[in-house]
Amino acid sequence: MLRQSPQKINGNFKGKDIISFDQFSTRDIKNIFSLVPKMRKIALLAKPSKILAGKIIVLLFYEPSSRTFGSFSTAIKQLGGQTVEIHNPQEFSSVAKGETFEDTIRVFEAYSDAIVIRHPQKGTASNAAAVAKFVPIINAGDGTGEHPTQALLDLYTIYEKHEKLDNLVGVLAGDMLNGRTVHSLIRGLSLFKKNTLYLLSPKQLKLSKSDFEDFTKRAIKLVEIEKETDIPKNAHFWYWTRVQKERFKKLKEYEKVKNSFIVTQKLLKKYGNPNLILMHPLPRIYEIEKEVDSDPRAIYLKTEIRNGLYVRMALLKLTLGII
Repeated sequence: MLRQSPQKINGNFKGKDIISFDQFSTRDIKNIFSLVPKMRKIALLAKPSKILAGKIIVLLFYEPSSRTFGSFSTAIKQLGGQTVEIHNPQEFSSVAKGETFEDTIRVFEAYSDAIVIRHPQKGTASNAAAVAKFVPIINAGDGTGEHPTQALLDLYTIYEKHEKLDNLVGVLAGDMLNGRTVHSLIRGLSLFKKNTLYLLSPKQLKLSKSDFEDFTKRAIKLVEIEKETDIPKNAHFWYWTRVQKERFKKLKEYEKVKNSFIVTQKLLKKYGNPNLILMHPLPRIYEIEKEVDSDPRAIYLKTEIRNGLYVRMALLKLTLGII
C-alpha cells in the first residue's frame, strides 16, 4: 500500500488525520495548550460536556495499552461521546477469520466519526489514513514509528513546569532506536529554538542512522552519550524510557541491555538539580527505582499522566468537536 503524507494542520484541526508530529507547527501546539485548562476543569468537575455529543469513536488497538487506551476512552466520554472499543482485533474480530487490514478500516469507519489506532507495525496509521475516506485517523502509536499524542502531553508537561519550550536542555534515556515516544518528542522539540537533547542509550539502542540524520537537519542539537557520567547537571527534564522487550527477536539480546540505565536517588542527587522534572511515558519496568517516586521531581505518575487525559480531550475537541 502506498502511504500518503499526512496533511499539515495549519491552524485547522477539523476532520484531519493525526499521524505524525511533522503535521504540527508551534501555532498548532499552542492552540491545543490553550484548551487544556478548560479540559482539566471539565474532567475535575466529573460532569460530561456535550462537545462530542452524538459522536462515536472506534478505539482499534492491535497492541497492548493501558494509559493511551484508557485516556482516550475517558477523554471521549468526558466530552460526551461514545466509544467502540476493540482490543486485539487479530484475535477477537473478523481479522481472525482472514479479513484484510484495509477492509477492517473500511468497516469501522462506516460505524464511527473517527478511528484511534495502535499497531505494532511502523507506518500502519498512515496506511489506515490512506484507506479511510470519510473519518479521521488518530495515531495512538505505530510500532517503532511515532506516538504524536504522547509527545503533545509530554510537551505540555514540560511547558507547564518551565513556561517555555525553547532554550531547553533535556536528557532522553533508554531505547532511542525503537522508542516511538522519543521519536515524536524530538520532532516536537525541534519546532522550537535552541533546544539541546542528550541521548543516553546503549550502543545497540542508539537512534538509527537515518533518524539521526533526519533529526539533525532540524533546528535541534542532539548529543549521543553512553555513560551516566556524561549527563549534564543543568537539564530541565529527564525523559526515561524502558528497553522494549517486544522489539527484540532474541531474549538474550534484551537481557544484555534491559537494565543499562536506572534512575536512583543517588543519580538524581549527583546529576539532577532542583528545577529538574523526571518524566517517563510508562510503563515503568526496572529503569526507575520505586523509591524515586516520592521525589517531588518525579512526575510520571502525577501530573504527566493526568496531562495525557486533558491534552487528548483538547485534541479531540479541535478535531471532532463542536466549534
